Amino acid sequence: MDDSDLPGTQVRITSRLIDALYTEAMLLADEARSYFDDVGRDERAALDPFTRVGFACESLKVTTRVMHIVAWLLTQRAIDSGEIPMRPGHRPERRLGNAQDSDPAVVTQLPAEAQRLINASADLYARVKRIDEGEHETNAPQSPARALMGRLERGLVGDRTA
Repeated sequence: MDDSDLPGTQVRITSRLIDALYTEAMLLADEARSYFDDVGRDERAALDPFTRVGFACESLKVTTRVMHIVAWLLTQRAIDSGEIPMRPGHRPERRLGNAQDSDPAVVTQLPAEAQRLINASADLYARVKRIDEGEHETNAPQSPARALMGRLERGLVGDRTA
């Protein structure tokens, strides 16, 4: 019996979606690298010392988010192509890595382009995280009560970030 015969397992994302998200992530990575290594360096120098530290931390968060996304998407590509069987491909260590949220109080003090990149990376990460969580929610056998609790928790977390 292969993974496609297992109850509850199904491919929820298509190779087209994986490719589109991968392209978006790579473009964002390139924009972020270009900005933080060039213009951002000059803009950072003009900030007060405390805000410079926040700028550095937020630039690392952008990089971390994007790299977690790229790693997850490459795993999805490998699963989609059959390089990694579905079951091992959905093990916990192959899920989307945890990335720290940005501090809105810090972000508002940063230059506009830094804010745009921070927000774009957070948005892309949130979208990919929903896909990752949806795949695992579908594949994991769960009681109706646990499924409801998970939806409620996501709803409450979503309300806090809005």
